[in-house]
Amino acid sequence: MPGNYFLANNIRYLQVTDLITAEIEKGVAVYQVLQEYFGFSEFRPGQQQVVSTLLAGRSAAAIFPTGSGKSLCYQLPAIVFPHLTLVVSPLLALIDDQLSFLASKGIPAASIDSSQSRQQTQVIMRQIKQGKIKILMISVERFNNERFREFIGQIPISLLVVDEAHCISEWGHNFRPDYLKLPQYQQALAIPQVLLLTATATPKVIEDMGRRFQIPKADIVTTGFYRANLNLHVQGVNSQDKDARLIDWLNAQRRGDGIIYVTLQQSAERLADRLNRTNIRAQAYHAGMPSEQRQQIQQDFMTGKCPIIVATIAFGMGVDKSNINFVVHYDLPKSIENYAQEIGRAGRNGQRAECLVLANRDNLTVLQNFVYGDTPDSQGLHKLVTTLAQAGEQGRQWELTLHSLSMATNIRLLSLKTALVYLEMLGLIKPAYSYFAEYRFKLLCTEEELVDRFNGERRSFVAALLASATKAKIWYSLDFERLNQAYPSERSRVISAIEYFEEKGLIELQTKQITEVYSVLSPIENIDSLTERLHKQFQQKEASEIARIQAMLSLLSSDTCLSRRLSSYFGDNSLTQNCGHCSVCVSGKVSLPESHYLPPLSGLDFSELSREIWWHLASHLDATHSYANQTNAHQNNTNQSDDIDSDVLYYRANMLARALCGLTTPIFTRLKLRQKKGFASLEAYPFAEVRQWCWQQLSISGTSL
Repeated sequence: MPGNYFLANNIRYLQVTDLITAEIEKGVAVYQVLQEYFGFSEFRPGQQQVVSTLLAGRSAAAIFPTGSGKSLCYQLPAIVFPHLTLVVSPLLALIDDQLSFLASKGIPAASIDSSQSRQQTQVIMRQIKQGKIKILMISVERFNNERFREFIGQIPISLLVVDEAHCISEWGHNFRPDYLKLPQYQQALAIPQVLLLTATATPKVIEDMGRRFQIPKADIVTTGFYRANLNLHVQGVNSQDKDARLIDWLNAQRRGDGIIYVTLQQSAERLADRLNRTNIRAQAYHAGMPSEQRQQIQQDFMTGKCPIIVATIAFGMGVDKSNINFVVHYDLPKSIENYAQEIGRAGRNGQRAECLVLANRDNLTVLQNFVYGDTPDSQGLHKLVTTLAQAGEQGRQWELTLHSLSMATNIRLLSLKTALVYLEMLGLIKPAYSYFAEYRFKLLCTEEELVDRFNGERRSFVAALLASATKAKIWYSLDFERLNQAYPSERSRVISAIEYFEEKGLIELQTKQITEVYSVLSPIENIDSLTERLHKQFQQKEASEIARIQAMLSLLSSDTCLSRRLSSYFGDNSLTQNCGHCSVCVSGKVSLPESHYLPPLSGLDFSELSREIWWHLASHLDATHSYANQTNAHQNNTNQSDDIDSDVLYYRANMLARALCGLTTPIFTRLKLRQKKGFASLEAYPFAEVRQWCWQQLSISGTSL
């Protein structure tokens, strides 16, 4: 796109902004929009400062508690800005909720997502081109779509909004590697301003967010974290007494609408069934359910047909229900950030709401094992680095498909994306572009009719495009290389052409398999050294997540006011006195019961637990290369020798322990280990202990079970 196009639009944008700012100084325009579209005569705390900053032409960040009106900070400016406001949000549920609200206010908004048909997407894209849409909402992954990037690059954009912006920080509790690319997208699309939104960011994360988007501290608005209408309570209770304690507490609350959070999917099913058998209406909700079922359950909750949801953390994002009377954590929250986010869904109507944690240390191991499961082993990282090194030897580009690379390295998809970000931060690679490996189309007219629609050079180009395509019985497959040889053509021109054909109803288009292309900036000099460095970075991230769990325990067992301690964690020290209504203020410190007794691993039948898993796993392990996981072996203090057999044995013990603890990997998915006897049978045991036990047993048996 010509640079002067954006320059001209930015000049017009600044002219309009100057007019708006002048009206604001008169105290007219912004309040008129606030009243006309949103029905409010006043702003909530912090909103006016953020809106004024944006309308003055600067970027901003809004760090507001959950339910305190962050969304209005972009919705109001979007109405008066001359061009599109592009909102990036991490979950479809958040997007759906915002779209429903905007529709109710008469604000033209839309989303582009994978749930839509191609025809639906085409209609939205056409409306955006015509200027009929003021707000477009997408997931961050949408930028990986080559066709979307080609489209959005033609659209002038006034504002980029990053919802749940803490995801951009490696120190945030929901780090999303794709978020790190957003500053690059802002520059590439010449978007003049950014708004960052989040409810749960520590001072370190806030600083990181602002630095990445070059937002000065003066334009980062925080309103404090404390909400006086939330009563925070912790009760120490043994696992076997939890159900009875919860039922008594719910009956004493006179019910109302609420959410009960659990860690595991099976816990949600079991507890919902138990509540219903005691005449407390509830439904389970978790990610293992079909999408249609989850949507129906959420709708029932929103309309009051189902007053109580027993859910994993898959539920809640995007749920803007004002009359949630209580939030219960049946199991320990994953972190203070998760806890804050989840209790923030209660009491949005300003009425008193109860937030209860039934606390003990029983599911502490499960939470920690989830963290360990995200840390790739050195074997997989070595495979990743070797693949990169080979690509660097062959040229300056590295092409990969994430799913295939995840399976080849046995690194979980999110961890793989994180590893690629680490390599980028080390200056070894740089994202170049991504593309669909396959473009297929079916003609909805004859070849002659399609070619005859064009004249001159364009006619020759279209004819060459069709002639170079590989044709099956019905479908054509684009062959970019063959076309370029016969009729030199930029890839972007070819994509624009077939997009145009589809828009005009001349073809039906299908795209498959996103391929990521990285520029290799530096050769890999020492594969083993880089592997060890990457692994240490993951171990540091692992330690940070474990520390986050420990901080949660410390909060729950605190002898100081819970409200003050929680606010302080997020950098809000405005609460100078105890709240007077949390469980510590009312009844003092809570003692958390220790974990229930587990039989020692030494007394279990290793062969019986492991035999079926090992039978399916051994063939894969035999086929893998024998790179040594020496760093882990030494850290495990196993006193094993440095020979390669010990390292291979350690790797096998690590894989077996993952299966016994229920920690999935791409290879486990392919081998369908989840369905095998013994999988997750030791999920209540600490992963490190299970790994050590497996190593000892395999050392004795020689891997023969």
